[in-house]
Amino acid sequence: MSRFKELLFLLISDLIFISAAYSVYYYFRIETGLIKYTNPVSYLIPMLVINIYWLIVFSFFGLYQHWFVRSRFDEFSSVFKTVLVGCLFLFFAIFIDDYMKDAAIISRFLILIYASIMIFFISLGRILIRGFQINLLERGLGLSNTIIVGNGEKAHELYDMLIKYPRLGYKFKGFIRLDSEVESENDVGVIKELKDVIRREKINTVLIASEQKAENILFEVLNECENENVTVKIMPKLYEIVSGMAKTQQIYGIPLIEVKSKLMSFPLRFTKRLTDIFLSLLFLILFSPFFILIILIIKVSSRGPVFYIQKCSGKNGKIFSALKFRTIYGQFNLDVGHEWTQKNYKIFTPFGRFLKKTKLDVVPEFMNVIKNEMSIVGPRAEPPEYFELYKKEIPYYSRRLVVKPGVTGWAQVKHNIEASVEDVKTKLQYDFYYIENLSLSLDFKIMLNTLFVVISMKGQ
Repeated sequence: MSRFKELLFLLISDLIFISAAYSVYYYFRIETGLIKYTNPVSYLIPMLVINIYWLIVFSFFGLYQHWFVRSRFDEFSSVFKTVLVGCLFLFFAIFIDDYMKDAAIISRFLILIYASIMIFFISLGRILIRGFQINLLERGLGLSNTIIVGNGEKAHELYDMLIKYPRLGYKFKGFIRLDSEVESENDVGVIKELKDVIRREKINTVLIASEQKAENILFEVLNECENENVTVKIMPKLYEIVSGMAKTQQIYGIPLIEVKSKLMSFPLRFTKRLTDIFLSLLFLILFSPFFILIILIIKVSSRGPVFYIQKCSGKNGKIFSALKFRTIYGQFNLDVGHEWTQKNYKIFTPFGRFLKKTKLDVVPEFMNVIKNEMSIVGPRAEPPEYFELYKKEIPYYSRRLVVKPGVTGWAQVKHNIEASVEDVKTKLQYDFYYIENLSLSLDFKIMLNTLFVVISMKGQ
């Protein structure tokens, strides 16, 4: 089943069962007369609002991420936790509303009844959808066209699993042979022909099961698959190469490490963009008097422009102009080298050092966020010349560009220092962790960590 169809079925199922849960709750709350209410409660409008609310909550907690051989129990557990958290938010909303209206306390406990009804109906809907999906897979419908890179013992072990368990969702199309391997019956090409094979066979999934421990094999596969809209999964022993950039999953006892090609579903991408716009505008408006004060201090304390404009590589390598507060004396040019690498603090103005330590120098980048050139959370925006330099030293460095750069990020709050290539590699591990585990909850966690860095003045 394609990702779009899976998402569509889930959305339709959730809408139906969210509405069913609300209808049952409404009947119990209003029609039975068991519980007193002060004012009549309408049916249609609250149901529409509650549907939108739950779709946002489900998206936030990852219930619309791609499903991978997940059991019905795992599905139920995810729904159970998500509904409880969502109902907790509703409880506080109702508590505040009751307090403002001086309503009876009993109305607050109705949320427990509603939570139980929601868990039952949403779990039922999800289990029915997953059962239907598994049934289709076992009948050979909706399988993902799959090739295996390698044709040794590990590759054939994986092949046997794909054939034995069709519910895994893979339709085997052949092996991609390495240059050092002997040709076999099911070979469909060599690794240099990988891109052509993907397009010719309409491949959706690439499984790497090589006997060799060669980084070049992994990097070549990732580079060939980067823009081909395929999912890449790796069998063990290559794991340490991509540590921090992948999630481990199981195929009936055989672990696979997934390197995502599609990082965000449409609901997550849409919600993240709305969050970026809303928080950026809110931040710039609420703290505008403080920013005006920063502008005045920069202008008065040293000669030069208020803002520093730096060309940076954005998503997919698109160049944009990042806007920052100037932290250095006007005669210095930061394009000649990273200020934290040089450790030449003489180039910083006294107020500039304060801005760097509190990370307030990047506040103007919220304008880049509004222009959709950056996100609030993401890898650090780097100038093109540094990107090219690091890419030569680190073959997989370009993977940072599959998402928009961020005003802050996991690497920025976890590893500020960047004094050598090894530091760059360390920060890259954090960037890969963020990219492969991207979610709104992780974004908010990073924002809270950034707030701590600002307050403690631990920035560099």
